[in-house]
Amino acid sequence: MVLEGGCKKFDWIKAIKKQNKAKYKEICHSVREDHTYIEAGENDNLIVQKLSSNPKAFGVFGFSFLDQNNDTLQGSIIDGEGPSFEAIADGSYPVSRPLYFYVKNAHVGKVPGILEFLTEYTSEAAMGEEGYLTDKGLIPLGEEKLSNVRKNVLSLTPLTLNK
Repeated sequence: MVLEGGCKKFDWIKAIKKQNKAKYKEICHSVREDHTYIEAGENDNLIVQKLSSNPKAFGVFGFSFLDQNNDTLQGSIIDGEGPSFEAIADGSYPVSRPLYFYVKNAHVGKVPGILEFLTEYTSEAAMGEEGYLTDKGLIPLGEEKLSNVRKNVLSLTPLTLNK
């Protein structure tokens, strides 16, 4: 769970896990519900509007929206690292993460177009440094990682991609 990463940084919360796993899960696997946190869904434009209207607010959204709105929004520095294309690409911005995409091998050959989709999705035109997925806000993998992903995906080999 993504929220649990922050809990691991506080000794007093880690201690709760040893004493009371249910309480730990309540703290570390939920988002506050006291109206301090406002769920805006996946509408990044709405999040940008809310942040622009409240200079004391924090928001969580994709880097592309920060990049497109850097005249009005400021990214947060986490553990001394600011959100930049390079820091996200190399994994040094601590709250960034890879995009995971799952396909069942059992569906290949049974669901039309899956192998063709995977071939296109992992192509240089899509995932490459100048690929169209970059235009959609995704940060491309380095050349070596991209080659490894492409090889594993097209051979239908399970892949674990570490930062």
